[in-house]
Amino acid sequence: MTHQSAGKSPLAWLGGKKKLADEIIRRMPDDHQAYCEVFAGAAWVLFKKPESKVEIINDINRDLVTLYRCVKHHLEELCKQFKWMLVARDEFDRFLATPAETLTDIQRAARFYYLAKTSFGARISKPTFGIAATGPSRLNLLRIEEDLSEAHLRLSRVYIENRPYDQVIDRFDKPGTLFYLDPPYWGCEDDYGKHLFSRDDFARLAAQLEGLKGRFILSLNDRPEVREVFANFHIDSVRTRYTVSAKSNQEVGEVLITNFKPRLKGL
Repeated sequence: MTHQSAGKSPLAWLGGKKKLADEIIRRMPDDHQAYCEVFAGAAWVLFKKPESKVEIINDINRDLVTLYRCVKHHLEELCKQFKWMLVARDEFDRFLATPAETLTDIQRAARFYYLAKTSFGARISKPTFGIAATGPSRLNLLRIEEDLSEAHLRLSRVYIENRPYDQVIDRFDKPGTLFYLDPPYWGCEDDYGKHLFSRDDFARLAAQLEGLKGRFILSLNDRPEVREVFANFHIDSVRTRYTVSAKSNQEVGEVLITNFKPRLKGL
């Protein structure tokens, strides 16, 4: 790995790794050449980790991938989309009712960013408008360019893929590759859309990782079923907090699963 990044993701995201990213980064071996996030989501680990020689982020969500590509290649035009916008339920409903397929890539990215930043709990599937008397909206329309510029710079040398997880693992698996995998959690398989990741995919993923040439770090909720499916790997218990709402701000157990014994680095 090269210079320190320690940035932040531009997105709010259900299941995002903002709070757990440092624990994941502490476990990363320094001698990897390529870094690949297979289920990128908000890509908190990428944005916070030191830069690797080669970096790839992948997600099956086309709207998310379109946003990252527009932040990387069309930042100025993307920011212009928000010039006369308001944070309002009517605006949210209008975006929600607009089919993404009818929009240009830049319009599609703006739509997705608006919905992701203003939805309750950063829900991706069936989002609802989020509003509370306890704090401002996560979408600050006066700081759009400022908020996205850091991500623009961080993504400048990152490859962005939109493929199924198994294809991405096969494509980039080499002895010098480090994969980070953050699939939907056990019991939450449909949270990011129906039929994208099933209960059976956990066993398929474990079987694929058995034959990996590179190394991986996998994060999941701490369940007996998870420990059983991934029993052939090294499993560390960690604690984090879920913050979908103020009422659910609770400490929970998660596991970080690897095919190597991590040597923890200091923060």
